[in-house]
Amino acid sequence: MNKQTQVSVKKRKLSPFTIILAIGDMLIITFLVVAYGPNIQFRDWWVTTAIATGSHQYFANVLYSEKAINDALEANTIVESSQNTNLDDIIFHDTQTDVYESKTEEEILKRDPGNDLYKVIKIDEKGYNGYLVVIYDASRISLVTSSRISKWGQVLTDMAEENDAIIAMNASGYTFDGSRLIPTGTVIQNGKVASVGVRSNNGGLIGFTKDHKLMLTTESAQVAIKKGMWEAMTFGPFLIVNGEAAITTGNGGGGTANRTAIAQRQDGIVLFLVINGRGANGSIGISYTDMIHLFERYKAYNAANLDGGGSSELVINGKIYNNPKGFSYGEGERYIPNAWMVK
Repeated sequence: MNKQTQVSVKKRKLSPFTIILAIGDMLIITFLVVAYGPNIQFRDWWVTTAIATGSHQYFANVLYSEKAINDALEANTIVESSQNTNLDDIIFHDTQTDVYESKTEEEILKRDPGNDLYKVIKIDEKGYNGYLVVIYDASRISLVTSSRISKWGQVLTDMAEENDAIIAMNASGYTFDGSRLIPTGTVIQNGKVASVGVRSNNGGLIGFTKDHKLMLTTESAQVAIKKGMWEAMTFGPFLIVNGEAAITTGNGGGGTANRTAIAQRQDGIVLFLVINGRGANGSIGISYTDMIHLFERYKAYNAANLDGGGSSELVINGKIYNNPKGFSYGEGERYIPNAWMVK
């Protein structure tokens, strides 16, 4: 190769800036193919996830027309059971055994040495991860309202410490009224209505009777209290009622997100579920459909979705277990109005 050829070769080398532009163009083209190509899975995920956030619904309109948004919503739905919880179906009994009918039953029933109160199961599925907490004594669970509810609420770690909680998990959604947090819908404590806010679009009252049975109902607070509701908050959707799963199409209409949920098996064991999302620990979040399948696998008899997104958080013995995303998709804890705690 002569000098003239060597110079010519050198001239053909791309500058870093050109390489960056080329990579950027490739990424944009790939995104457009994914967003507007024949496969509608991305469209459905984008639209339903954006709509479910409440505060970031405009993300759906950034990419799609009104018709495309409506098509996505119609293809991803959830129809909750019309039943109210049959409390007689929950029968508490000793679940300790050395014989297990399946791997998931062994995960639930085989207790950790020296710990008869709870067990933590790490959930690591395709696309999402988080934690399932198995609580063997439902009588230790209570709904705790923040001591700063009349101001900004509290982060969960502070609430847990203040109440000497072993386990704490976020509960109600909320709205802002000036500098005050107002829990979504009705909150019941000690068998009385504690507060009434704007109700969520689906679901209803989620809580425990005085004899520690998880009760899900769309009836009024007054009727629920007459039937034994002792403490409850409002959210949804209801995922499983009396063993009957909600009927979903697609992802269930809520996209994928950080999510918190609560359930009870027929043997009285309570399950707290907190799933990471927004890319935390490689988890994009869980859909309503996948949450139902997960709870069915662990034999949940009644199960309901609680407030999710940046509020999803699990604290055990003062340690944050999951990766809460806080406000504006940043890291850290959110201020919340109340929490389910094991004390």
